[in-house]
Amino acid sequence: MKDQEKRLKNPSGRLLLLSIMLIFCVFGTIVYLVSQKISREMSASAVQNLGESLDLIQCTIEAILRNEAEFQTLIAGELARAEDPETYITIYEKNQTAAKLSFISSGKAEGRSNTGEKFTEDGLDFSAGGTISGLPVSRSYLNYMGTWAYTVKCPVDRDGVRLGTLYIEYIYDTIDRALPSEGFYNKQASLYIMDAQSKRFVLKPKGMGMRSAGHLNLDDFYRANSIQDPDIRAEVDSCLETGRNTLFYHRIRDVQALNYMWSINSGTIFLVGYVPVEAIQQEGRTVNQNIVFVVLSMLTAFFLCILLYYRNWSHQEKVRKEREEERKVYSQQLAEALKAAQIASESKTTFLSNMSHDIRTPMNAVLGFTALLAKDADNPAKVREYTDKITASGQHLLSLINDILDVSKIESGKVVLNYEEFDLQSAADAVCSIIQPMARAKRQEMRLEMADIRHRYLVGDETRINQILINLLSNAVKYTPEGGHIYFRVMELKQRSSQYEHIRIEVEDDGYGMTPEYLETIFDAFTRAENSTTNKVQGTGLGMAITKSIVELMGGSIEVFSQVDRGSLFRVDIELRIAEDQARELEQSAAPAPDGEQDDSLDGMRFLAAEDNEINAEILFELLGMEGASCEIVENGRLAVERFQQTEPGRFDAILMDVQMPEMNGHEAARTIRALEREDAGKIPIIAMTANAFAEDEKAALDAGMDAHVAKPLDIKLLKKVIWRCVKGKGTHEKQ
Repeated sequence: MKDQEKRLKNPSGRLLLLSIMLIFCVFGTIVYLVSQKISREMSASAVQNLGESLDLIQCTIEAILRNEAEFQTLIAGELARAEDPETYITIYEKNQTAAKLSFISSGKAEGRSNTGEKFTEDGLDFSAGGTISGLPVSRSYLNYMGTWAYTVKCPVDRDGVRLGTLYIEYIYDTIDRALPSEGFYNKQASLYIMDAQSKRFVLKPKGMGMRSAGHLNLDDFYRANSIQDPDIRAEVDSCLETGRNTLFYHRIRDVQALNYMWSINSGTIFLVGYVPVEAIQQEGRTVNQNIVFVVLSMLTAFFLCILLYYRNWSHQEKVRKEREEERKVYSQQLAEALKAAQIASESKTTFLSNMSHDIRTPMNAVLGFTALLAKDADNPAKVREYTDKITASGQHLLSLINDILDVSKIESGKVVLNYEEFDLQSAADAVCSIIQPMARAKRQEMRLEMADIRHRYLVGDETRINQILINLLSNAVKYTPEGGHIYFRVMELKQRSSQYEHIRIEVEDDGYGMTPEYLETIFDAFTRAENSTTNKVQGTGLGMAITKSIVELMGGSIEVFSQVDRGSLFRVDIELRIAEDQARELEQSAAPAPDGEQDDSLDGMRFLAAEDNEINAEILFELLGMEGASCEIVENGRLAVERFQQTEPGRFDAILMDVQMPEMNGHEAARTIRALEREDAGKIPIIAMTANAFAEDEKAALDAGMDAHVAKPLDIKLLKKVIWRCVKGKGTHEKQ
């Protein structure tokens, strides 16, 4: 250290340091300026070279299409001069230009083909309006040989009288044979021909690209190459509508590439693909000269640095040794981190092994009872028994999946607490009502002990608090033998602040208990106590990890005390803000009606539903039909808006809206309906039905103007309650 301080204080040492900094600054500036120049020239060269290549391919293909149109016009002239056009067409032999020739006389719906078979225009789609040299061209399709083809039709006139129409089928293989066989950009590029109307890839010339045509469409191309930018997709859609060309940069398989959509024949077909920028740059001499200049500049800077480095070698040697020591320490830290990662991996492997049984068990029940259901379909008693068991197994499987998704969401830091006022007493009673049936099934005694709580109305995430309580109580039921006892206590501790209530929650049981070794890992994800008694209990091993994460997210703490064969005690301490208005009662609509008093019948009600999945739509239709309701189903949000606009006010009692749909999603559709200038647009209940079941998904639905949120899979009982609650509360979403 003393030697280093002396060198820094030495004027020659300071001069050396300043010289090194100056040299690097000068050469860094030069390299930066040159790199900027290279980037500009490379971009210009890439666009120009690719455009010229695509123009050449475009001219080749359009020349082929024009030749085909001229050929068809000549054949039409021969048919006009023939005495019997249908007989003439049947004796015409196939050639490399036309795969099949057909003729339909005027006034007839059916004609003949040169293959000897009958021919009609059914199955050919000319609705896009595309033409080749003025002749209508159909949408691309797979012909009887399994080859992509298209049909052009041409009128056959004799002395101004229409004799009929000539149809000639052409295959895209003709275009394949006309394109260069050595490939496109030395076989580094990807080039497809896409039918503009169907957006299907109908041809990939041999030697070009890495994917097979006919197995892809434009959406597959997007997914395969991770093209998710909405601006790029909008630009491509605009090109398809207007028939113009476009080029854009996008990384394909971690390689910068120039992507293109190139119009052929006024936009009836398109060239689609990409070219690695490196492949295009190989053709530019200017780019190579700039690269050589940069390399020479860097080599010059390198040799100058070597000379300066030699003078200061002794100092750098000392620094090198110090860094070597640091590297050893860092390597040791990496080894420890690797060991920790291996332990975590083994834990997850053990979890997956346990989950294999837990997931397969309800799945086996679902599949097994489904088979029995098909066998005993004529026995109503058996059908009801099997469907009840299938529903129970499906609910259990859904709970396993929800736990896995929940812990993944917590680990990724995406959990958001939804703070609102709630009644602590009502929350505890509601959780007890959920767990009591499980306890009674095992003949267990479950007791709620709730001390005098001065402030019942608190501010917090009631859903997450319920999740904590249900996890603790359901575990107590699972791991307590029949006839056992479970104590659920909620008590008030001394306040640390006048604005917050300090709550302690305890769940105690006299069940199997846990070993000291397992207590150390009980809150780790993917862990479960394993012994001959408890390994029959199904679960993910994630409940306690989720519970601890939620408690800590709320600023609380959780402890556990347990002894084998004597039971366990879980203790949660949490502070919740006291609601400002303690006298406010919960809304009457939130309280469940007494048994037998709640009328949630859907008989005679009419619904408009937006659902793009055919199976889900069929299930919804049947479920509502069983309840005496009628349902009109559309495939996306745009159609739902249009159908609502077309109907008179009062036609539908409510709208059931899926969220993730093509063309217009559920949120956009709800906002559009609420903005309509009609009397019932702001009043009609809109209920979201989606598999997006997290709290922020529900908030997004409500923010979009919907009245309620129901998660899939659908529970018809819950859906009925939500529908009635919303129908009785019509008018809550008046337009502003």
